[in-house]
Amino acid sequence: MSEFHQEGLITTIHGFYDLFDPEEHLARLEKKLEEFSRHLCISLLLPSLYDEIHVPGVLDNIIEQINQVNYVSSIAVALGGAKEEKEFREARDYFFRLKKKDVDVKVIWVDGPRIQTIFKQLRDQKIPVGVPGKGQSVWITLGYLFATEVCDVIALHDCDIVTYDRLLLGRLIEPTANPNNDLEFCKGYYARISPTEMEMKGRAKRLFVAPFVEALADIMHDRRHHVLEQFFRYHRTFRYPLAGEFSFLTRLARAINIAYDWGLEVSTLSEVYNRLTLKKIAQIDLCRNYEHKHQALSEKDVRGGLHRMVVDIAKFYLNYIRSHGMPINDAFIDMLQHTYYSTALTFVKSYSDDSESNDLSYDRHQEERTVWHFRDFIATAWEQARQEKEGTQIPSWNRVIYSAPDIYDDLIEAVERDNVGG
Repeated sequence: MSEFHQEGLITTIHGFYDLFDPEEHLARLEKKLEEFSRHLCISLLLPSLYDEIHVPGVLDNIIEQINQVNYVSSIAVALGGAKEEKEFREARDYFFRLKKKDVDVKVIWVDGPRIQTIFKQLRDQKIPVGVPGKGQSVWITLGYLFATEVCDVIALHDCDIVTYDRLLLGRLIEPTANPNNDLEFCKGYYARISPTEMEMKGRAKRLFVAPFVEALADIMHDRRHHVLEQFFRYHRTFRYPLAGEFSFLTRLARAINIAYDWGLEVSTLSEVYNRLTLKKIAQIDLCRNYEHKHQALSEKDVRGGLHRMVVDIAKFYLNYIRSHGMPINDAFIDMLQHTYYSTALTFVKSYSDDSESNDLSYDRHQEERTVWHFRDFIATAWEQARQEKEGTQIPSWNRVIYSAPDIYDDLIEAVERDNVGG
């Protein structure tokens, strides 16, 4: 994107390279990162489902691209969905294609008996470890990386990115690996336009998170709750808060709690907000366009698709409000639903105008219907939040080691034994 607007709260790193020669930019970028890697260790965390190794072309391309870089020193794959040993071995052998000189690769078998034993030990000590899912997989894999004590910067991205290339990876890592700035956390953002359908994607962000956070910021302003207003203004600053791509310093990663549900991304932004000054936080334009799998609305199934995602995200925000001194009741939720709905409809009008001017397809009626469903999902989130007093965050590893001082040794042993023979 060729604009250079700064929101003023955090640093936005734009895609100015797109105005010139992207290949020259990539060459200079990778040269810088290789120099940085002489003085610090860069690790890559890849959350992946077992089924994703069978998606033709997508993960193969990701591995091919990663194999061309020379600045990553270790790669940890958080493997979920592999229920049987033969599935794990298949996935382990698949990801071991990333192995090369001076690059350590480990696949963390989250569903395997050794890691499950560790989860049980932690539960026995009354340490919540959440439920199976991306958040739990990321959390246990971070624990393994901390246990090895060989990483200074950690980058994380999903394994279903159709438009993945080395430029995305390098840009994701550079802000936090660069010793010439003091950034400790960097979130990726990007356009999501379907090249085949010629329409905007990213409904959860566009139609729920953006107007929901906007509505909450306005409500907190009107009620003079300036602490919460600033919090929601911060979230509104991010151009793609639900992006699964970010990088951070290991010392920060050790200190943050990890949400185990679909609130993972917004929870991480909140943890960063609570632990860093804003000048240490950035977002970066990663690529020209981003394509990955899309979720169904699942309006009648609270356990699937965008329905579950929106409920989990709304639930996190509602719990955050309550935990920061503001009570919530049914009247507040009713008001919030109406405020969100009216705010979201103004966003739909803007998306419609944007699409019209860019010659994109836009079904305004369907978008408004989706907003109507999202409004109702807020009530579901409130019902769940009232019943789940503990929230959905797994404690930080800095906290866990106080109760389980041998956990790092146990993790290293479990992962090493699972990865033997590959």
